[in-house]
Amino acid sequence: MKLNTRIIIHIMGLLLLCNGSFMLLAALASGIYKDGATMDIMLAAIVTMLFGMMAMFYTRGHKKEVKRKEGYIVVTFGWIVMSISGMLPYLFSGSIPSITDAFFETMSGYTTTGASILDDIEALPEGILLWRSLTHWIGGMGIIVLAIAILPLLGIGGMQLFAAEAPGPGGDKLHPRITDTAKRLWLIYFGYTVLETLLLKFAGMSFFDAINHALATMSTGGFSTKNASLAFWNDQPLIQYIIILFMFLAGSNFVLSYFALTGRVKRVFKDEEFKYYFGFIVVFAIIAALGVYFRADVPVSDFHPMVLGKAESAFRHTLFQVIAVITTTGFVSADFTSWTPFLTVFFFGLMFLGGSAGSTAGGIKVMRHLLIIKNGILEFKRTLHPNAVIPVRYNQKTVTEHIVYNVVAFFVLYMLLFIIGSLVLGFLGLDFVSAVGGSASSLGNVGPALGSLNPVSNYNSLPDAGKWWCSFLMLLGRLELFTVLIVLTPYFWKKT
Repeated sequence: MKLNTRIIIHIMGLLLLCNGSFMLLAALASGIYKDGATMDIMLAAIVTMLFGMMAMFYTRGHKKEVKRKEGYIVVTFGWIVMSISGMLPYLFSGSIPSITDAFFETMSGYTTTGASILDDIEALPEGILLWRSLTHWIGGMGIIVLAIAILPLLGIGGMQLFAAEAPGPGGDKLHPRITDTAKRLWLIYFGYTVLETLLLKFAGMSFFDAINHALATMSTGGFSTKNASLAFWNDQPLIQYIIILFMFLAGSNFVLSYFALTGRVKRVFKDEEFKYYFGFIVVFAIIAALGVYFRADVPVSDFHPMVLGKAESAFRHTLFQVIAVITTTGFVSADFTSWTPFLTVFFFGLMFLGGSAGSTAGGIKVMRHLLIIKNGILEFKRTLHPNAVIPVRYNQKTVTEHIVYNVVAFFVLYMLLFIIGSLVLGFLGLDFVSAVGGSASSLGNVGPALGSLNPVSNYNSLPDAGKWWCSFLMLLGRLELFTVLIVLTPYFWKKT
C-alpha cells in the first residue's frame, strides 16, 4: 500500500497555519502590553504561516483520503512539527535562547504536561507568557480530537470502548459525524475557558492572569504566570476553589459535559467512569487532608490558617493537589513532597491514575484502571469455573476480549516505559527519587515530580540529554504510547 505523503504534508501545512494564527494573538497581546516582544512573535508567526502555506500549495490537488498508516504519521509528526514551530517565539525573542530548553518548554506546553525549565517566569514578556499558555490550550483542543475521532479509529489502547460512547450513529452517540462531534466539544471547551476567565477575574485575579490560568486549567496543562504557581494566591481561597472546579471539569469526559449541558444529567451520574473518578478524588482528598491536619511536622504557616482556619486550609490544599495530580494539571498551591513521607509516596502513586477518557487529562485514565481491576477480579471466578463464559462489563455493556487485551497491553507497556524512563534518567545522573519522579511525571503529563524536580522547583537542573528524553516521554504519554511507538517500528514502514 503506497503511503499518501501529499495528504500528510497538506495536514502539516494546515497545522502550521493554525499555529501561526495563534502566534498572532500572542503578538497582539504583546503589542497591547508594550512588552518589547511584539515584532519577534510576529516574525515567528510569519515564518510559521509561510511554511504552512508552502506545504499546502505544494500538495494542492492531493487525494483526500487518510488511512490508518497516514493517521499514525499525522498524529505523531503533527505534534513534533507543532513543537518545532512553537518554539520560535521563545528563540526569536531571546526568552529561551537554548534550542533544547525551548523545545522542552514547547513540548511540555503542547502535551499539556506543564513541566518548565524557567527560573523566573514573571520576568518574561506578557506576549511570551500568553503564547506559553496558548500552547497548552492548542494541545488540549488536539487531545479532544484525538480522543473523539482519531485514536478509536486507530484502535489505540482500548479507546475503541470510548468510541462507542462518542462519535458515530446511534442512540448513545453525540452526532453521526465526527467533525460535528468535535465542533460541539470544542465549543464546550471554549465556553468553559471563557467562563473560568470571568470567574477568576471576579475573584481577584488580573484579566491577564485570569485568561492565562483558564487556558492552562482547561487543557490540564499547569503553566502559571507566577513563579509560585497558585501558591501566589494562597490568601485568596475563592481563586483556588474556582480552579479546583474547572480542573475537575477538565479531567472529566467532555462528552458528559455535553450531556449535562443538554439536560441529560442522569447520563452523567450513570457513567461508571465518572462515579469512580469523583469517588477517587473525594476519598484521596480526605486521606491527604487528615494526614496534613494531624501531622505536626507540616508548618502551619504554609496554609495561612488565619484565612478560614487550619482545617479548611488543610482540606483546600490537599483537595487542590489531589485534583491537580489526578487530572495531570500540575498546578501547585503547596509543596506536597514536604508534607510527610507517606503523602510523598501517596502523591507519587496518584501520578499513575490519570483523569477520564475523553478529557484533556493525561495518565493511564480511570477507565483503563477499572477494566484491569474488573478483569483481574473475574480471573478468580474463571479459575474456579474454567468452562464458564464470564465477560467484563463496563457501563452495563459487555466489553470484548480484544479491548480487554488491548488495555492490559497498554498498562504493561506503560509501566515498562516508566521503568525504562527512570533507568535512563538515573544513567544521566539523577538520584533515584528524582529519576522515578521525573519519569512518572513526564510519561503521565503531570508536571511537578519528586526530588530535585519537586513542585517548588523546575526541570532546569536536568542535563540536555535528560530534557530531550523527558520531551520524548511527554509525547509518548500524551499520544497514548502505541501511536508513537508503532511509527518507530521497521514493520510500519514496509510496503504492504
